[in-house]
Amino acid sequence: MPLTPEQRAEIEAQRAAPRQTLRAVSDGMEAHLYTAYPVLDHGFIRVIDYMGDDAAICQAARVSYGKGTKSVSNDEGLIRYLMRHWHSTPFEMCEIKLHVKLPVFVARQWIRHRTANVNEYSARYSILDREFYIPAPEHIAAQSEVNNQGRGETLTGQEAARVLDILKSDAARCYDNYEAMISQEGQQGLARELARMNLPANIYTQWYWKTDLHNLLHFLRLRADAHAQYEIRVYAEEICKVVADWVPFAWRAFEDYRLGGAALSGKALDCVRRMIRGEGVTQENSGMSKGEWREFQQMIEG
Repeated sequence: MPLTPEQRAEIEAQRAAPRQTLRAVSDGMEAHLYTAYPVLDHGFIRVIDYMGDDAAICQAARVSYGKGTKSVSNDEGLIRYLMRHWHSTPFEMCEIKLHVKLPVFVARQWIRHRTANVNEYSARYSILDREFYIPAPEHIAAQSEVNNQGRGETLTGQEAARVLDILKSDAARCYDNYEAMISQEGQQGLARELARMNLPANIYTQWYWKTDLHNLLHFLRLRADAHAQYEIRVYAEEICKVVADWVPFAWRAFEDYRLGGAALSGKALDCVRRMIRGEGVTQENSGMSKGEWREFQQMIEG
């Protein structure tokens, strides 16, 4: 289970004790505070704290213009303008702090997004729980033949069963040895900071991850994409739901211009203009490499 009954009780106690504040709050985000949303087999995400809302983005953008306008339509229009023209600093005025429980190998991908503040559970001081990520059968897949970073066809039957058996038995054996090294009866056990190196990359860790909205949206643009690895994508998709309620204007603009939009190179834009004029455009006369042309076709054909 992602949370123990004791942890759930603690969270409910926090949610049952609201505090008065003079700062701006987002009603959508308030509904999410502290709640743990399950991800994968043992993981979760939950919002610990946040700062700002859609109005904070507009406030920052208008700082040099004095009071500015106050209408909702103008606020949404301004946010769409900022998103459309890649103005980043107003979105940095909003921040979020998440508590995330995730497999170590997912954490190592996640930490590549370095524009955040992170504090991870320490296996030097504490003993990690006996919890491992074991993929569901439908996510056991062969190596892709066209993408060195991706998956190919789903494994089935005996081959899938063999892989699952290896994952489970290796994880159990590694943890058994981890426990044996740190707790030898009648003797001083091995230092935890050394014993941890025997643990597999699918064991779960936890961290607090704090970032601003601009960098969070960059994370989501990459990790909520259909081409992202499934195990990190499901975390991103859960965070997307929270962001949509936290800053709805910013989220709709992000969906439109980032998730649903595309950037064109100079050569690609020239090809589009030629196509509109009725010219026959091929890879040979496009000025693009075969790889660029293939990606261009995928983008315009959907």
